[in-house]
Amino acid sequence: MAKRRSSRYRYKKTKLILLGTSFLVLMGVGGVFMEYRASGYSVAEILNYLDRRVEGHPRLEKWTAPVFARIRAWDGESEFQAQAAQPFLVPPPPPRWGVVALKGGEEQALIEPYLPGGWLIPPSPVHRTLHVGPTEPIKSISVAASMARDGDVVQIDAGDYHGDVVASWGQNDLLIQGVGGNARLFADGSSAEGKALWVVRGGRIRIENIDFMNTRVSDRNGAGIRFEKGDLWIRNCLFFANENGLLTSDEENSSLVIENSEFAYNGAGDGFSHDLYVGKLKSLVVLASYFHHANVGHLFKSRAIQNDILYNRLTDEMGGRASYELDLPNGGTALVLGNIIQQGTDTENSTVISYGEEGMSGPDNVLYLASNTLVNDKEGAGAFLRVPKAGVRVVSVNNLLVGYGEYHVPVGLVSSNDLKADWQAFYRPLRQDYRLEGPVDEHLHYETPSALLAPGLDLVPHAEPVAPRQVSVLKRSPAYPGALQTLAP
Repeated sequence: MAKRRSSRYRYKKTKLILLGTSFLVLMGVGGVFMEYRASGYSVAEILNYLDRRVEGHPRLEKWTAPVFARIRAWDGESEFQAQAAQPFLVPPPPPRWGVVALKGGEEQALIEPYLPGGWLIPPSPVHRTLHVGPTEPIKSISVAASMARDGDVVQIDAGDYHGDVVASWGQNDLLIQGVGGNARLFADGSSAEGKALWVVRGGRIRIENIDFMNTRVSDRNGAGIRFEKGDLWIRNCLFFANENGLLTSDEENSSLVIENSEFAYNGAGDGFSHDLYVGKLKSLVVLASYFHHANVGHLFKSRAIQNDILYNRLTDEMGGRASYELDLPNGGTALVLGNIIQQGTDTENSTVISYGEEGMSGPDNVLYLASNTLVNDKEGAGAFLRVPKAGVRVVSVNNLLVGYGEYHVPVGLVSSNDLKADWQAFYRPLRQDYRLEGPVDEHLHYETPSALLAPGLDLVPHAEPVAPRQVSVLKRSPAYPGALQTLAP
Protein backbone atom coordinates (compact mmCIF):
# COMPACT_ATOMS: atom_id res chain seq x y z
CA MET A 1 0.00 0.00 0.00
CA ALA A 2 2.83 2.34 0.93
CA LYS A 3 4.53 1.57 -2.39
CA ARG A 4 1.36 2.52 -4.32
CA ARG A 5 1.07 5.82 -2.43
CA SER A 6 4.76 6.45 -3.08
CA SER A 7 4.30 5.80 -6.82
CA ARG A 8 1.25 8.07 -6.98
CA TYR A 9 3.17 10.74 -5.07
CA ARG A 10 6.10 10.56 -7.49
CA TYR A 11 3.70 10.68 -10.45
CA LYS A 12 1.91 13.75 -9.07
CA LYS A 13 5.21 15.41 -8.24
CA THR A 14 6.56 14.76 -11.76
CA LYS A 15 3.33 16.04 -13.31
CA LEU A 16 3.47 19.22 -11.20
CA ILE A 17 7.10 19.80 -12.19
CA LEU A 18 6.26 19.37 -15.88
CA LEU A 19 3.24 21.65 -15.62
CA GLY A 20 5.24 24.24 -13.72
CA THR A 21 8.09 24.10 -16.21
CA SER A 22 5.68 24.41 -19.13
CA PHE A 23 4.00 27.38 -17.44
CA LEU A 24 7.34 29.11 -16.88
CA VAL A 25 8.39 28.45 -20.48
CA LEU A 26 5.08 29.83 -21.76
CA MET A 27 5.39 32.87 -19.52
CA GLY A 28 8.96 33.42 -20.67
CA VAL A 29 8.12 32.99 -24.33
CA GLY A 30 5.00 35.11 -23.94
CA GLY A 31 6.92 37.84 -22.14
CA VAL A 32 9.61 37.97 -24.79
CA PHE A 33 6.95 37.85 -27.52
CA MET A 34 5.00 40.78 -26.03
CA GLU A 35 8.14 42.80 -25.38
CA TYR A 36 9.37 42.42 -28.95
CA ARG A 37 5.88 42.95 -30.41
CA ALA A 38 5.73 46.31 -28.63
CA SER A 39 9.14 47.22 -30.02
CA GLY A 40 7.92 47.00 -33.62
CA TYR A 41 9.57 43.75 -34.69
CA SER A 42 7.66 41.47 -37.04
CA VAL A 43 6.37 38.09 -35.88
CA ALA A 44 8.95 36.38 -38.10
CA GLU A 45 11.76 38.31 -36.42
CA ILE A 46 10.39 37.50 -32.97
CA LEU A 47 10.17 33.81 -33.76
CA ASN A 48 13.68 33.87 -35.21
CA TYR A 49 14.90 35.33 -31.92
CA LEU A 50 13.08 32.63 -29.96
CA ASP A 51 14.56 29.98 -32.26
CA ARG A 52 18.01 31.17 -31.26
CA ARG A 53 17.12 31.00 -27.57
CA VAL A 54 16.06 27.35 -27.72
CA GLU A 55 18.91 26.18 -29.97
CA GLY A 56 20.98 23.48 -28.32
CA HIS A 57 18.07 22.21 -26.23
CA PRO A 58 16.67 19.28 -28.26
CA ARG A 59 13.70 18.54 -25.99
CA LEU A 60 12.69 22.18 -25.86
CA GLU A 61 13.12 22.49 -29.64
CA LYS A 62 10.90 19.44 -30.11
CA TRP A 63 8.19 21.08 -27.99
CA THR A 64 8.42 24.59 -29.41
CA ALA A 65 8.82 23.72 -33.13
CA PRO A 66 5.14 22.86 -33.78
CA VAL A 67 4.00 25.84 -31.67
CA PHE A 68 6.20 28.25 -33.62
CA ALA A 69 5.02 26.66 -36.89
CA ARG A 70 1.39 27.33 -35.94
CA ILE A 71 2.19 30.92 -35.01
CA ARG A 72 3.97 31.41 -38.34
CA ALA A 73 0.97 29.99 -40.19
CA TRP A 74 -1.46 32.12 -38.15
CA ASP A 75 0.48 35.30 -38.80
CA GLY A 76 1.30 34.43 -42.40
CA GLU A 77 -1.74 36.13 -43.96
CA SER A 78 -0.98 39.56 -42.51
CA GLU A 79 2.69 39.28 -43.47
CA PHE A 80 1.78 38.25 -47.00
CA GLN A 81 -0.60 41.21 -47.24
CA ALA A 82 2.05 43.63 -46.03
CA GLN A 83 4.60 42.23 -48.44
CA ALA A 84 2.17 42.13 -51.36
CA ALA A 85 1.40 45.82 -50.83
CA GLN A 86 4.96 46.65 -51.87
CA PRO A 87 5.55 47.11 -55.61
CA PHE A 88 7.01 44.08 -57.36
CA LEU A 89 9.07 45.15 -60.33
CA VAL A 90 9.04 42.75 -63.26
CA PRO A 91 11.76 43.47 -65.83
CA PRO A 92 11.51 42.66 -69.54
CA PRO A 93 11.84 38.92 -70.17
CA PRO A 94 15.24 37.51 -71.06
CA PRO A 95 16.05 37.11 -74.76
CA ARG A 96 14.63 34.09 -76.53
CA TRP A 97 17.01 31.19 -76.64
CA GLY A 98 18.40 30.20 -80.00
CA VAL A 99 18.87 26.66 -81.20
CA VAL A 100 19.91 24.41 -78.30
CA ALA A 101 21.46 21.07 -79.11
CA LEU A 102 19.83 18.13 -77.41
CA LYS A 103 21.98 16.38 -74.85
CA GLY A 104 23.96 13.28 -75.59
CA GLY A 105 26.51 11.09 -73.92
CA GLU A 106 27.36 11.89 -70.31
CA GLU A 107 24.84 14.72 -69.92
CA GLN A 108 21.96 12.60 -71.23
CA ALA A 109 23.01 9.88 -68.80
CA LEU A 110 22.24 12.22 -65.88
CA ILE A 111 18.53 12.31 -66.65
CA GLU A 112 17.96 8.81 -68.05
CA PRO A 113 17.72 6.97 -64.69
CA TYR A 114 14.89 9.28 -63.60
CA LEU A 115 12.71 9.09 -66.73
CA PRO A 116 9.50 7.01 -66.72
CA GLY A 117 9.67 3.98 -68.98
CA GLY A 118 9.40 4.60 -72.72
CA TRP A 119 10.47 8.25 -72.74
CA LEU A 120 13.54 7.65 -74.90
CA ILE A 121 11.70 5.65 -77.57
CA PRO A 122 11.94 7.71 -80.81
CA PRO A 123 8.75 8.79 -82.59
CA SER A 124 7.10 6.20 -84.77
CA PRO A 125 8.44 6.27 -88.36
CA VAL A 126 4.86 6.75 -89.55
CA HIS A 127 4.13 9.73 -87.28
CA ARG A 128 2.80 12.99 -88.70
CA THR A 129 4.61 16.29 -88.25
CA LEU A 130 2.39 19.36 -87.93
CA HIS A 131 4.20 22.61 -88.74
CA VAL A 132 2.99 25.82 -87.09
CA GLY A 133 4.17 29.34 -87.89
CA PRO A 134 3.46 32.55 -89.80
CA THR A 135 4.62 30.99 -93.08
CA GLU A 136 3.51 27.42 -92.36
CA PRO A 137 0.27 25.69 -93.44
CA ILE A 138 -1.00 25.86 -89.84
CA LYS A 139 -0.92 29.42 -88.48
CA SER A 140 -2.58 28.81 -85.10
CA ILE A 141 -1.40 26.74 -82.14
CA SER A 142 -4.98 26.05 -81.08
CA VAL A 143 -5.73 24.63 -84.54
CA ALA A 144 -2.68 22.39 -84.30
CA ALA A 145 -3.87 21.14 -80.89
CA SER A 146 -7.26 20.20 -82.35
CA MET A 147 -5.63 18.41 -85.30
CA ALA A 148 -2.95 16.49 -83.40
CA ARG A 149 -3.31 12.74 -82.89
CA ASP A 150 -1.48 10.23 -80.71
CA GLY A 151 2.15 9.85 -81.78
CA ASP A 152 2.36 13.15 -83.70
CA VAL A 153 5.11 15.77 -83.61
CA VAL A 154 4.01 19.42 -83.45
CA GLN A 155 6.74 21.87 -84.50
CA ILE A 156 6.33 25.61 -83.84
CA ASP A 157 8.64 28.05 -85.58
CA ALA A 158 10.74 30.24 -83.29
CA GLY A 159 9.33 33.71 -82.70
CA ASP A 160 6.84 35.71 -80.64
CA TYR A 161 3.19 34.64 -80.73
CA HIS A 162 0.24 36.72 -79.54
CA GLY A 163 -3.46 35.98 -79.68
CA ASP A 164 -4.48 32.46 -80.63
CA VAL A 165 -1.88 30.63 -78.52
CA VAL A 166 -3.96 28.82 -75.87
CA ALA A 167 -4.52 25.07 -76.17
CA SER A 168 -5.60 21.89 -74.39
CA TRP A 169 -3.56 18.76 -75.13
CA GLY A 170 -4.98 15.31 -74.38
CA GLN A 171 -3.01 13.11 -76.76
CA ASN A 172 -0.54 10.32 -75.99
CA ASP A 173 3.09 10.05 -77.13
CA LEU A 174 3.07 13.64 -78.34
CA LEU A 175 6.14 15.81 -78.93
CA ILE A 176 5.61 19.60 -79.05
CA GLN A 177 8.72 21.60 -79.81
CA GLY A 178 9.92 24.99 -80.88
CA VAL A 179 12.22 24.78 -83.89
CA GLY A 180 14.99 27.20 -84.84
CA GLY A 181 14.96 28.50 -81.25
CA ASN A 182 12.25 29.02 -78.67
CA ALA A 183 8.65 29.87 -79.55
CA ARG A 184 7.46 32.56 -77.12
CA LEU A 185 3.74 32.59 -76.27
CA PHE A 186 2.08 35.69 -74.75
CA ALA A 187 -1.29 35.10 -73.09
CA ASP A 188 -2.57 38.67 -73.70
CA GLY A 189 -5.57 38.00 -71.45
CA SER A 190 -6.55 34.66 -72.99
CA SER A 191 -6.47 31.24 -71.34
CA ALA A 192 -7.44 27.63 -71.99
CA GLU A 193 -10.46 26.60 -69.90
CA GLY A 194 -9.89 29.61 -67.65
CA LYS A 195 -6.82 27.85 -66.22
CA ALA A 196 -3.62 28.35 -68.18
CA LEU A 197 -1.98 29.05 -71.50
CA TRP A 198 -1.84 25.30 -72.03
CA VAL A 199 -3.76 22.56 -70.23
CA VAL A 200 -2.10 19.13 -70.44
CA ARG A 201 -4.04 15.97 -69.57
CA GLY A 202 -2.78 13.36 -72.01
CA GLY A 203 -0.63 10.27 -71.75
CA ARG A 204 3.07 10.81 -72.37
CA ILE A 205 3.77 14.34 -73.64
CA ARG A 206 7.09 16.14 -74.12
CA ILE A 207 7.26 19.93 -74.49
CA GLU A 208 10.52 21.65 -75.39
CA ASN A 209 11.74 25.07 -76.51
CA ILE A 210 8.53 26.94 -75.58
CA ASP A 211 8.18 30.11 -73.44
CA PHE A 212 4.97 30.74 -71.46
CA MET A 213 4.33 34.39 -70.61
CA ASN A 214 1.94 36.62 -68.65
CA THR A 215 -1.00 34.32 -67.88
CA ARG A 216 -3.83 35.89 -65.84
CA VAL A 217 -7.24 34.39 -65.00
CA SER A 218 -10.18 35.47 -62.86
CA ASP A 219 -9.27 33.36 -59.80
CA ARG A 220 -5.66 34.68 -59.81
CA ASN A 221 -4.32 31.18 -60.40
CA GLY A 222 -3.40 31.35 -64.08
CA ALA A 223 -0.49 29.10 -65.01
CA GLY A 224 1.83 28.85 -67.95
CA ILE A 225 0.94 25.15 -67.96
CA ARG A 226 -1.76 23.38 -65.93
CA PHE A 227 -0.75 19.72 -65.80
CA GLU A 228 -3.66 17.49 -64.82
CA LYS A 229 -2.89 13.92 -65.85
CA GLY A 230 -0.32 11.70 -67.56
CA ASP A 231 3.46 11.92 -67.82
CA LEU A 232 4.93 15.28 -68.79
CA TRP A 233 8.52 16.14 -69.70
CA ILE A 234 9.47 19.84 -69.93
CA ARG A 235 12.77 20.72 -71.63
CA ASN A 236 14.36 24.11 -72.24
CA CYS A 237 11.23 26.14 -71.47
CA LEU A 238 10.68 29.52 -69.78
CA PHE A 239 7.79 30.36 -67.43
CA PHE A 240 7.76 34.12 -66.92
CA ALA A 241 5.39 36.55 -65.12
CA ASN A 242 2.46 34.15 -64.80
CA GLU A 243 0.25 33.90 -61.71
CA ASN A 244 1.66 30.37 -61.36
CA GLY A 245 4.60 29.21 -63.40
CA LEU A 246 3.56 25.58 -63.72
CA LEU A 247 0.71 24.15 -61.62
CA THR A 248 -0.27 20.49 -61.34
CA SER A 249 -3.15 18.44 -60.00
CA ASP A 250 -2.97 15.78 -57.26
CA GLU A 251 -3.01 12.85 -59.70
CA GLU A 252 -0.97 10.18 -57.89
CA ASN A 253 -0.34 8.11 -61.03
CA SER A 254 1.26 11.02 -62.91
CA SER A 255 4.88 12.07 -63.21
CA LEU A 256 6.63 15.31 -64.12
CA VAL A 257 10.17 15.84 -65.40
CA ILE A 258 11.63 19.36 -65.78
CA GLU A 259 14.99 19.88 -67.43
CA ASN A 260 17.02 22.97 -68.39
CA SER A 261 14.10 25.32 -67.77
CA GLU A 262 13.62 28.70 -66.08
CA PHE A 263 10.87 29.93 -63.75
CA ALA A 264 10.93 33.65 -62.97
CA TYR A 265 8.68 36.45 -61.64
CA ASN A 266 5.68 34.16 -61.26
CA GLY A 267 3.09 34.59 -58.50
CA ALA A 268 -0.04 36.64 -57.97
CA GLY A 269 1.37 38.20 -54.80
CA ASP A 270 -1.07 36.38 -52.51
CA GLY A 271 1.36 33.83 -51.10
CA PHE A 272 -0.61 30.92 -52.57
CA SER A 273 0.89 30.97 -56.08
CA HIS A 274 4.47 30.10 -56.87
CA ASP A 275 7.17 29.75 -59.52
CA LEU A 276 6.49 26.00 -59.46
CA TYR A 277 3.62 24.33 -57.59
CA VAL A 278 3.44 20.55 -57.83
CA GLY A 279 0.59 18.60 -56.27
CA LYS A 280 0.62 15.03 -55.00
CA LEU A 281 2.09 13.38 -58.08
CA LYS A 282 3.78 10.01 -58.11
CA SER A 283 7.15 11.55 -58.90
CA LEU A 284 8.90 14.81 -59.73
CA VAL A 285 12.35 15.18 -61.27
CA VAL A 286 13.92 18.62 -61.75
CA LEU A 287 17.38 18.89 -63.31
CA ALA A 288 19.61 21.80 -64.36
CA SER A 289 16.89 24.44 -64.01
CA TYR A 290 16.75 28.00 -62.65
CA PHE A 291 14.12 29.35 -60.23
CA HIS A 292 14.20 32.98 -59.12
CA HIS A 293 12.17 36.06 -58.15
CA ALA A 294 8.86 34.56 -57.08
CA ASN A 295 6.26 37.18 -56.13
CA VAL A 296 5.68 36.49 -52.39
CA GLY A 297 5.11 32.75 -52.99
CA HIS A 298 7.76 30.04 -53.00
CA LEU A 299 10.36 29.42 -55.66
CA PHE A 300 9.67 25.69 -55.58
CA LYS A 301 6.79 23.88 -53.86
CA SER A 302 6.10 20.18 -54.26
CA ARG A 303 3.75 17.69 -52.62
CA ALA A 304 4.98 14.83 -54.82
CA ILE A 305 5.53 11.45 -53.19
CA GLN A 306 9.03 11.18 -54.70
CA ASN A 307 11.17 14.26 -55.41
CA ASP A 308 14.56 14.23 -57.15
CA ILE A 309 15.97 17.77 -57.25
CA LEU A 310 19.35 17.74 -58.99
CA TYR A 311 21.90 20.42 -59.96
CA ASN A 312 19.56 23.41 -60.02
CA ARG A 313 19.78 27.08 -59.05
CA LEU A 314 17.07 28.29 -56.65
CA THR A 315 18.13 31.88 -55.95
CA ASP A 316 15.84 34.72 -54.94
CA GLU A 317 18.50 37.38 -55.58
CA MET A 318 18.25 41.17 -55.37
CA GLY A 319 14.68 42.41 -55.75
CA GLY A 320 13.21 38.98 -55.06
CA ARG A 321 10.68 38.45 -52.30
CA ALA A 322 9.98 34.75 -52.32
CA SER A 323 8.96 33.01 -49.12
CA TYR A 324 10.58 29.56 -48.96
CA GLU A 325 13.12 28.71 -51.61
CA LEU A 326 12.23 25.02 -51.41
CA ASP A 327 9.02 23.81 -49.77
CA LEU A 328 8.13 20.13 -49.42
CA PRO A 329 5.08 20.59 -47.17
CA ASN A 330 3.95 16.95 -47.05
CA GLY A 331 7.33 15.28 -46.76
CA GLY A 332 7.77 12.24 -48.94
CA THR A 333 11.07 10.87 -50.17
CA ALA A 334 13.32 13.65 -51.43
CA LEU A 335 16.83 13.69 -52.85
CA VAL A 336 18.20 17.25 -53.00
CA LEU A 337 21.63 16.91 -54.61
CA GLY A 338 24.08 19.47 -55.99
CA ASN A 339 21.88 22.58 -55.90
CA ILE A 340 22.57 26.26 -55.16
CA ILE A 341 19.75 27.49 -52.90
CA GLN A 342 19.87 31.14 -51.83
CA GLN A 343 17.49 33.27 -49.79
CA GLY A 344 17.55 37.01 -50.40
CA THR A 345 17.53 39.92 -48.00
CA ASP A 346 13.93 41.00 -48.61
CA THR A 347 12.14 37.77 -47.78
CA GLU A 348 9.59 37.81 -44.95
CA ASN A 349 10.44 34.21 -44.15
CA SER A 350 13.71 33.22 -42.57
CA THR A 351 13.55 29.56 -43.67
CA VAL A 352 15.40 28.43 -46.80
CA ILE A 353 14.15 24.81 -46.99
CA SER A 354 10.96 23.65 -45.29
CA TYR A 355 10.06 19.96 -45.04
CA GLY A 356 6.81 18.53 -43.69
CA GLU A 357 5.28 21.75 -42.38
CA GLU A 358 1.73 20.66 -43.29
CA GLY A 359 2.06 17.05 -42.12
CA MET A 360 3.45 13.91 -43.70
CA SER A 361 1.28 12.21 -46.30
CA GLY A 362 3.68 9.91 -48.16
CA PRO A 363 4.36 6.27 -47.35
CA ASP A 364 8.00 7.12 -46.62
CA ASN A 365 9.33 10.39 -45.26
CA VAL A 366 13.06 10.87 -45.60
CA LEU A 367 15.07 13.84 -46.82
CA TYR A 368 18.54 13.51 -48.32
CA LEU A 369 20.53 16.75 -48.61
CA ALA A 370 23.87 16.24 -50.31
CA SER A 371 26.46 18.62 -51.75
CA ASN A 372 24.26 21.70 -51.82
CA THR A 373 25.36 25.31 -51.34
CA LEU A 374 22.79 26.82 -48.95
CA VAL A 375 22.89 30.61 -48.55
CA ASN A 376 20.83 32.84 -46.25
CA ASP A 377 21.45 36.53 -46.92
CA LYS A 378 18.71 37.70 -44.54
CA GLU A 379 20.31 39.11 -41.42
CA GLY A 380 19.48 37.67 -38.03
CA ALA A 381 18.47 34.17 -37.11
CA GLY A 382 17.12 31.77 -39.63
CA ALA A 383 16.91 28.17 -40.68
CA PHE A 384 18.73 26.58 -43.58
CA LEU A 385 16.37 23.67 -42.99
CA ARG A 386 13.23 23.54 -40.86
CA VAL A 387 11.48 20.27 -40.01
CA PRO A 388 8.74 21.11 -37.48
CA LYS A 389 7.84 17.56 -36.45
CA ALA A 390 9.75 14.61 -35.07
CA GLY A 391 9.78 11.19 -36.67
CA VAL A 392 11.45 12.27 -39.91
CA ARG A 393 14.84 11.02 -41.03
CA VAL A 394 17.12 13.71 -42.46
CA VAL A 395 20.49 12.77 -43.93
CA SER A 396 22.69 15.78 -44.63
CA VAL A 397 26.21 15.39 -46.06
CA ASN A 398 28.80 17.68 -47.63
CA ASN A 399 26.59 20.76 -47.68
CA LEU A 400 28.14 24.23 -47.59
CA LEU A 401 26.26 26.66 -45.33
CA VAL A 402 26.70 30.39 -45.90
CA GLY A 403 25.17 33.20 -43.88
CA TYR A 404 22.70 33.26 -41.04
CA GLY A 405 20.97 30.30 -39.47
CA GLU A 406 21.16 26.67 -38.46
CA TYR A 407 19.33 23.42 -39.08
CA HIS A 408 16.10 23.18 -37.08
CA VAL A 409 15.34 19.47 -36.90
CA PRO A 410 13.83 18.22 -33.60
CA VAL A 411 15.21 14.67 -33.88
CA GLY A 412 16.34 12.34 -36.64
CA LEU A 413 19.14 14.44 -38.18
CA VAL A 414 22.21 12.58 -39.41
CA SER A 415 24.79 15.18 -40.43
CA SER A 416 28.24 14.52 -41.85
CA ASN A 417 30.76 17.09 -43.10
CA ASP A 418 28.26 19.95 -43.33
CA LEU A 419 30.55 22.97 -43.20
CA LYS A 420 30.13 26.71 -42.81
CA ALA A 421 31.90 29.25 -45.00
CA ASP A 422 32.06 33.03 -45.05
CA TRP A 423 31.04 35.11 -48.08
CA GLN A 424 34.69 36.03 -48.60
CA ALA A 425 35.39 32.44 -49.62
CA PHE A 426 33.46 32.92 -52.86
CA TYR A 427 34.19 34.67 -56.13
CA ARG A 428 31.16 36.97 -56.54
CA PRO A 429 28.52 36.08 -53.92
CA LEU A 430 26.53 39.28 -54.51
CA ARG A 431 25.87 37.99 -58.03
CA GLN A 432 25.15 34.45 -56.82
CA ASP A 433 28.46 33.18 -58.17
CA TYR A 434 29.40 30.78 -55.38
CA ARG A 435 32.53 29.31 -56.91
CA LEU A 436 35.24 29.02 -54.29
CA GLU A 437 38.33 31.14 -54.77
CA GLY A 438 41.69 29.45 -54.51
CA PRO A 439 43.58 28.67 -52.43
CA VAL A 440 40.64 27.00 -50.69
CA ASP A 441 40.67 26.89 -46.90
CA GLU A 442 41.92 23.47 -45.85
CA HIS A 443 38.86 22.76 -43.70
CA LEU A 444 36.61 22.93 -46.79
CA HIS A 445 37.21 19.39 -47.98
CA TYR A 446 34.88 16.74 -49.36
CA GLU A 447 34.25 13.45 -47.57
CA THR A 448 32.85 10.47 -49.41
CA PRO A 449 29.54 9.65 -47.70
CA SER A 450 29.07 6.23 -46.15
CA ALA A 451 26.94 3.88 -48.23
CA LEU A 452 25.07 3.05 -45.01
CA LEU A 453 23.53 6.54 -44.91
CA ALA A 454 21.39 5.92 -47.99
CA PRO A 455 21.31 2.26 -49.06
CA GLY A 456 20.80 2.00 -52.80
CA LEU A 457 21.11 5.76 -53.32
CA ASP A 458 24.10 7.69 -54.65
CA LEU A 459 24.81 10.83 -52.61
CA VAL A 460 27.92 11.74 -54.62
CA PRO A 461 27.45 14.58 -57.16
CA HIS A 462 28.32 13.84 -60.77
CA ALA A 463 27.65 17.31 -62.18
CA GLU A 464 27.34 20.96 -61.15
CA PRO A 465 24.84 23.68 -62.10
CA VAL A 466 25.97 26.29 -64.63
CA ALA A 467 24.24 29.66 -65.05
CA PRO A 468 21.66 30.29 -66.18
CA ARG A 469 20.04 26.84 -66.66
CA GLN A 470 22.58 24.31 -67.69
CA VAL A 471 24.72 21.60 -66.15
CA SER A 472 28.33 20.52 -66.48
CA VAL A 473 29.36 16.91 -65.89
CA LEU A 474 32.26 16.55 -63.45
CA LYS A 475 35.44 15.13 -64.92
CA ARG A 476 36.87 14.06 -61.56
CA SER A 477 35.71 13.12 -58.08
CA PRO A 478 34.42 16.01 -55.94
CA ALA A 479 37.01 17.79 -53.81
CA TYR A 480 34.89 20.37 -51.95
CA PRO A 481 31.57 20.51 -50.13
CA GLY A 482 28.72 22.37 -51.78
CA ALA A 483 27.29 22.38 -55.28
CA LEU A 484 30.29 23.71 -57.22
CA GLN A 485 33.59 21.97 -57.81
CA THR A 486 34.99 24.38 -60.41
CA LEU A 487 37.10 27.08 -58.75
CA ALA A 488 36.91 30.74 -59.76
CA PRO A 489 39.57 31.92 -62.22
